[in-house]
Amino acid sequence: MRLNNVTEFILLGLTQDPVRKKIVFLTFLLFYLGTLLGNFLIITTIKTSQTLGSPMYFFLFHLSLSDSCLSTCIAPRMIVDALLRKTTISFSECMLQVFSLHFFGCLGIFILILMAADRYVAICKPLHYTTIMSRRVCAVLVAMAWVGSCVHSLAQIFLALSLPFCGPNVIDHYFCDLQPLLKLACADTYVVNLLLVSNSGAICTVSFVMLMCSYVIILYSLRNYSAEGRRKAFSTCISHIIVVILFFGPCIFIYTRPATTFPMDKMIAVFYTLGTPLINPLIYTLRNAEVKDAMRKLWRKKLILDDKR
Repeated sequence: MRLNNVTEFILLGLTQDPVRKKIVFLTFLLFYLGTLLGNFLIITTIKTSQTLGSPMYFFLFHLSLSDSCLSTCIAPRMIVDALLRKTTISFSECMLQVFSLHFFGCLGIFILILMAADRYVAICKPLHYTTIMSRRVCAVLVAMAWVGSCVHSLAQIFLALSLPFCGPNVIDHYFCDLQPLLKLACADTYVVNLLLVSNSGAICTVSFVMLMCSYVIILYSLRNYSAEGRRKAFSTCISHIIVVILFFGPCIFIYTRPATTFPMDKMIAVFYTLGTPLINPLIYTLRNAEVKDAMRKLWRKKLILDDKR
């Protein structure tokens, strides 16, 4: 029978220094507001624009949605905790955070794979693009991504609930995750860590290799395009590659190693939990002329409506 004498955990956060905690509060409040604003702008633009109806923007819509939710799983509590002297999180809330973190993180990974597949078909199979990437196919693929993310997250919860906690409850992190929880378990965690690496670690590593290989093939295929076609496709692919590297680099570092923790883990985790959701809207808007044009039209439309009032 699983032992569990722990009803709550203490989160140490990024720092315990009062001055630095104020800096953390202000910095990540701005990060979070920027993340919500940027992703909400993309979601609204794609939903209201008639020119952004292609599969790429359908997937981008879901990526922005998952980024917003991923950031919301972590940032609000982290921001509030920075103002408190002692921060605790209940056992059930901790498990909920583990589930939501892995659900939306995994969803983002699957959506990035779908975006790479969309670019591959668009560039390497242009004559069959509308048939292969039909609206129905895209909807089914996204639904499968949501279901797959749920399965992955349930596996993480199963692993977390299988851990016995019988005393230590101080988590040296700013959110609940399996890696820091493994340190608190009063049992041998070798098998659980092995399952963690084979689940989260494998998803991160295999997905990263698949994505990089697909973009290498795509970039190689661009040699047959005109100069203008190469420039446009290359710009889109580079944006995607930047996002992939920024997200998967930290994830692979955290989830593909033995049950050991390093002082830098918390700062590295900031990249994929808060950094990437903030940077994605900037990358996809600043490097995408169609999105920028659609945003300008949306803004002009709003100004015209305000003038009529």
